[in-house]
Amino acid sequence: METACQVDFYVLARPTQSPGQFVCRLAMMAWEQGHRILVRTENDEEADRINELMWDYPPGRFLPHDRDGDEHSPVCITTRAGDIPAHRNLVINLCTEPVPQPERLKRLCEIVPAEPAQRTASRDKFRTYRDLGLSPETHTIG
Repeated sequence: METACQVDFYVLARPTQSPGQFVCRLAMMAWEQGHRILVRTENDEEADRINELMWDYPPGRFLPHDRDGDEHSPVCITTRAGDIPAHRNLVINLCTEPVPQPERLKRLCEIVPAEPAQRTASRDKFRTYRDLGLSPETHTIG
């Protein structure tokens, strides 16, 4: 029997917490567990920032990643909303919109920055996933 997608919302408690650094830490842990990760960003600027961060964060570690391309890379950073390749089993979502067809994933991680507009969008995503029959969990970070 196939298990439902595990959906986790990571709420950054303080405005000083960097969503990008948290994404890097989360992606590193997921990669070490054998996941094939897609980091979904709102726009090219955000994707470029995450790409740059992954070269240096966490300090002293290297996370193999690619920006919009290499299917063999463990981590792919993209802005393409609906294009999640089948071999990617974990999505880290930084977009204000929910991930399409989350039930086909093994795991979905939603990052919730401290900014009020993004919190509101995250509440809407939480309801969307719950309405699809998934059981999102919330974790406060910091």
